[in-house]
Amino acid sequence: MGNMIKVGMADFNICKAPDAITTLGLGSCVGIALYDANRKIAGLAHIMLPDSQAVKNNSNVAKFADTGIDACIDMMVKNGASRIGLVAKIAGGAQMFAFGSGNDMLRIGERNVIATKAKLKQLGIRILAEDTGNSYGRTIEFYPETGELLIKAVGKPPKKV
Repeated sequence: MGNMIKVGMADFNICKAPDAITTLGLGSCVGIALYDANRKIAGLAHIMLPDSQAVKNNSNVAKFADTGIDACIDMMVKNGASRIGLVAKIAGGAQMFAFGSGNDMLRIGERNVIATKAKLKQLGIRILAEDTGNSYGRTIEFYPETGELLIKAVGKPPKKV
């Protein structure tokens, strides 16, 4: 086993086997693990919001699904990954607070998942597994050696997908 590379909120990074990559505290945020199985290179983006066009000061591309996924893939390709055949596993997008109003702006987790799936579809990247929604936070670890995504949540057994 190599090093565990950490990805912060509104951030992304890559790793190559035997290293692994993790992000903590996925509430309404979505973690997108991108993977080139042939080269055992992974990228992980921790996005906070669905759409960079809706925010005036959007200088941090990693914060948004529509720009963070592209930036993560670009970094992967610069480090030897192939765009062709990339696959993804996603987790997060929880509804962390109960709001009875049904206000669309408060459904950030759901909107993040929808935007993530739309971006991956646009790029032709298949989602192999997901653990999204519900009302609890998650921590994820991705292992490019095996392609396994480990999902941890308080009070729940760890889940491998």
